This record gives sequence, structure tokens and C-alpha cells, in this order.
Amino acid sequence: MKISIRNEKSEDFRKVEEKAREAFWNLYFPGCNEHVAIHKLRKSDDFIPELTYVLELDGEIAGAIFYSTSRIVAADGSEYPMVSFGPVFIDPEYQRQGLGLKLINHSIEDARKMGHRAIIIIGYPYHYEPYGFKGGKIFGISMPDGKFYKGLLVLPLYKGALDGIRGYVVFSDSLEPSEEETEEYDKLFPFKEKKIQSSQREFEIASAELDGD
Repeated sequence: MKISIRNEKSEDFRKVEEKAREAFWNLYFPGCNEHVAIHKLRKSDDFIPELTYVLELDGEIAGAIFYSTSRIVAADGSEYPMVSFGPVFIDPEYQRQGLGLKLINHSIEDARKMGHRAIIIIGYPYHYEPYGFKGGKIFGISMPDGKFYKGLLVLPLYKGALDGIRGYVVFSDSLEPSEEETEEYDKLFPFKEKKIQSSQREFEIASAELDGD
């Protein structure tokens, strides 16, 4: 099986959204909105197309990762540009085969080569600590409410990248489509049943967990 990673092209858009919808459906809440976020992000000034990749298996798209601009706002109002990734996914048919590892590492290395300061994401620590991510509290980086959550993760891309920088992170608005936007855009896709499942409760608990370390 041949694995290749390349930048997303316009002709990939629909297929990528279909794959994202399949990967996230009912995972965090009944239904999903990641395919809508992807659609919105591509049209946003926050979108970083040169860091957005698809992973192909034998020429067929099996995953993708999207990057956007974010920023740290310090107490004095100073702002420091950062980058963030997400959504990131692998087709459920090919998960747990190391493909996500290849895709994420590829993008991190390119972000480093491009001179970006740091990557800031929201995710499960056990997923991203192997890549070198650490909790935002270590760096004095919080969410806008001033709280340090375990799911806020930071990866400096060079030594001293975050020296002297403290504040809260602001992500792209495109990553949070409204319920109305999601319902409307999802009508363009085949019907899928919304269900309640255990992963949703796990996500709810994890999202609220504060970093006490």
C-alpha cells in the first residue's frame, strides 16, 4: 500500500469533507460539525493552505489535517501569532495503523521549517504528548476565560519560542460553526442518524478538566 502526503487541492474538497464527516460522526456529540468547520475555514483569512495536507493510500484520500492562524493575547494587549491544527482525521477504515502519526509529524516538521513559533491545539493529552505537546499551564497560556484546561496543548517549535510570552489563546472563529450553519450545510450530505454514545460523555468530561499540576 503506497502512502503519500500532499497539500490539499480544490478538487479534493468534497471528498475530504465526506471523509471528515464519516470520521467524526457521533464522536463528540450527536452528529458532527467538523466538515462544516473545514468548509468555513477554507474561506477564512485564518486558513493556512500551505500547511494543510491530505494523506492518500494508493491514490485515495484517507485523511487530512487543517492548519489555521491563532494568537496569544498578553495582559498588556500585545498579541503573538501562533498556528493551530484541527480538524485532523484518518478514515475510520484505516485508523490505528500509524497513519495519523505520519500525517501530524509531516505537518509539524513543515511548520517548524516555515519558522512558526508554536502550535497550540485542543485535544486529549494522551493523543498528543507523544509529539511533544505539553499543557498550556506550563507556559502560562490559558483559554480566554483565564483557566488552564488539560486539553489545551502547546508545542514550541524552537528553543525559547515562548520565552516571556504569557496570556490567553484565541483560535479561528471558523472552527466553531453555529448549530444553524451546521444543520444547513449538512443537508448537502447523505442522511446519517445522530446517536448518543459513550465517547461523547468522555469528551464532555475531558473538555472541562482543569490542569491542577
